[in-house]
Amino acid sequence: MKEWKGYKHGINLGGWLSQCDHTKERYDNFIKEEDIKTISEWGLDHVRVPVDYNLVEETDGTYKESGFGYIDNAVQWCEKYGLNMILDLHKTFGYSFDDGEKEEGFFDNNDYQERFYRLWEKFAEKYGNIGERVAFELLNEVTDKEYSEKWNDISYKCIERIRAIAPDVKILVGGYWNNSVEAVKDLRDPYDENIIYNFHCYEPLIFTHQGAYWVQGMRPEFRISIDATYDEMKKASEKEMSHVALGFDGLDPEAKMSAEYFELQFKEAIDVAEERNVPLYCGEYGVINLASPEDTLIWYQYINEIFEKYGIGRAAWSFREMDFGLVDEHMKGVLDKIIKYL
Repeated sequence: MKEWKGYKHGINLGGWLSQCDHTKERYDNFIKEEDIKTISEWGLDHVRVPVDYNLVEETDGTYKESGFGYIDNAVQWCEKYGLNMILDLHKTFGYSFDDGEKEEGFFDNNDYQERFYRLWEKFAEKYGNIGERVAFELLNEVTDKEYSEKWNDISYKCIERIRAIAPDVKILVGGYWNNSVEAVKDLRDPYDENIIYNFHCYEPLIFTHQGAYWVQGMRPEFRISIDATYDEMKKASEKEMSHVALGFDGLDPEAKMSAEYFELQFKEAIDVAEERNVPLYCGEYGVINLASPEDTLIWYQYINEIFEKYGIGRAAWSFREMDFGLVDEHMKGVLDKIIKYL
């Protein structure tokens, strides 16, 4: 499988310029230069920076130069501390992976799509020709499978528009079901040699999202250990989140979590990436802060084993807060160990 150098070990800066209240106070204080320095000192090679269109666009589409200034800061800080950076458009006008954002219509509205293309042209003009230091992620987590072909068309057209300005910038494309690894096979063949196939992994969801308030049907008090058998995890999934695909087929029901689980989950996507000679990248993965830190560490060890075996780049979710923060108080006892597996 083709290797993506410089983007092997990373972390997300979620909640800074995306999924936030979009105030100057938030932008100025949630992530600072010393955080980038810390990430560099951990030995990581890149950060993923999610941004919402609200940061850089008014409701009518007028650009906010002050918003681009925060992206400029991220680029400059990363350069200073030897990190690469993925610029991830987490929300575009008319679409968000989060229903609560009330963004609708993107996949059927040509005007919304044109606005998306123009924003990426703006990003390309500003950040698309500074070498390998910045990569572009077109859109975070397409949800419904019914959008698959529309998204393939939109992403191809967007790449074409970017390529007229930035012919060599690396571009990440993910699929439906919130960048599910299962959707990688349905991504269109890569536009050119500078395309990266992107997926997210929060599996098994019953463990990584135990007690999550935003998961439909999940009881806030629900907890499960990493030592639970696959059968126990499957039964808990059916009770707590029956609407979600389970992903335990092909596993010994009496066995417990191991790296084998992730190898089985990723196998099809790895095969597709090898066949098409495209790098494979995991843009988000992590465990909710309601799981025990000790269990979280074990989960990171297991998934890291498969990332390393197949040369899959990745960025953990997330540096601070967002229900998954690695530098938050509850993780202090295991943080030094987890860093080794990022």
